[in-house]
Amino acid sequence: MASIVSMAVPHDAAVAHRRSETRIAWMLVLPAMALLFLFVLLPVAAVILLGFTDFELGYGKFRFVGFENYAHLITDRTFRKSLWNTTVYAAIVAPVSILLGLGIAMLIESETKARSFFRTAYFLPVASLIVAMATVWQYMFHPTIGPVNALLALVGLPGPNWLGSSGTVLYSLSIIGVWQSAGFNMVLFLAGLTAIPRELYAAAEVDGARSSLDRFLLVTWPMLGPTTLFVITISITNSVKVFETVKTLTDGGPNKASEVLLFTIYQEGFVYLRVGYASAMTVVFLLILVVLMFLQYRVLDRRVHYT
Repeated sequence: MASIVSMAVPHDAAVAHRRSETRIAWMLVLPAMALLFLFVLLPVAAVILLGFTDFELGYGKFRFVGFENYAHLITDRTFRKSLWNTTVYAAIVAPVSILLGLGIAMLIESETKARSFFRTAYFLPVASLIVAMATVWQYMFHPTIGPVNALLALVGLPGPNWLGSSGTVLYSLSIIGVWQSAGFNMVLFLAGLTAIPRELYAAAEVDGARSSLDRFLLVTWPMLGPTTLFVITISITNSVKVFETVKTLTDGGPNKASEVLLFTIYQEGFVYLRVGYASAMTVVFLLILVVLMFLQYRVLDRRVHYT
């Protein structure tokens, strides 16, 4: 009987200890969960709800209109134009910044003397505020006194009005986007390159991988799989969320040639004060992001080699 009691006491103590740890864990995670609910889940729910209304700032009354806002999006030329501009911008900025970031990272990784200098120099665009750099880019792309057109004139090419022409403004913003994103991608790729064991390169060379291209295809690229997946996800998300450069440099012009989704949402919600319609646009924008993330992980995650 005494042995049974002695066995029950440690068991009860273990259960009490687990319950105490559970309470402490909930106490630690509760602030983060509260912030997540207040600043992420609750606003998303409010946006989804407002998307079914005709709510406008400054008016106390509003009514539920069902899918009327979403039906209007289909025929809204401004929305379709901004959606197309966002697609073109993302299709340029995301792949170019990824490839450029990988190339710069590999060059810096192979450099032994000035590695820290080049790493800092290429990361500076990420640390700088695009609003503060707007004056510099306006000067760079100025049609008459800008250095870009001056360089083109040296080789006999006419310089366009980069930020003032409907045919070139989106590509000019894409150049700025690549400049801004390549440094961040470089840092991520540098972290991935540093984590690759050097022994794998020696083993690949023993197996016959003599050239740098062979070592890249057999070792570097497969081992960079998790990093590449993360970089692709971040790059596409950031390129779809472009807003600062458009607002600062072009304000969506000329003739809406540079108007993107976030800028259109900003205009509808904070300029025209049509919060219900802007909320419907926001829901569509969030759905696009979710679909893109799902497709990326669905397609690319199977090809990633985790170590």
